[in-house]
Amino acid sequence: MVRIPSRDAESDGDIDSTMTPMIDVVFLLLIFFVWTAGTQIVEYMLPGQLSAETGNLPANLDNPPPEQDFDKVVIRLRWDGGLPDWSVNDQPLETIEEVATMLQSLAGIKPDAPLVIHPDSPVPLGYVIELFDESRLAGFSKVSFAVNQE
Repeated sequence: MVRIPSRDAESDGDIDSTMTPMIDVVFLLLIFFVWTAGTQIVEYMLPGQLSAETGNLPANLDNPPPEQDFDKVVIRLRWDGGLPDWSVNDQPLETIEEVATMLQSLAGIKPDAPLVIHPDSPVPLGYVIELFDESRLAGFSKVSFAVNQE
């Protein structure tokens, strides 16, 4: 008859020596998780425009959302037959109120973007000052002027 040796006879009653490697591994894992938890990148709320309505609605293609990847904002101010003509980043706008709305939406996305006001030479100074005021009210802090060198 074959006798199966018992585990108690082989270990000599030293249970601490078998637990030491496992405790070392647990402490190493604990140190690793504590160390990596402190280097996590903080996530901030990203600006977005979501509709409160649900369901399938047709897309509004008349007013596309402003381009969110831009380096600077360029406002062209032209004088067209006695009336001002505005365009923001080559998108034509009809009134100064539309320009102000566009500037507020762009400032909500990237307020530290440089804004360049580029008026044509025949534009009266009052329109240029009004455009400067609207850009500052929208939240842009880096406003500069482009001039034509003729």
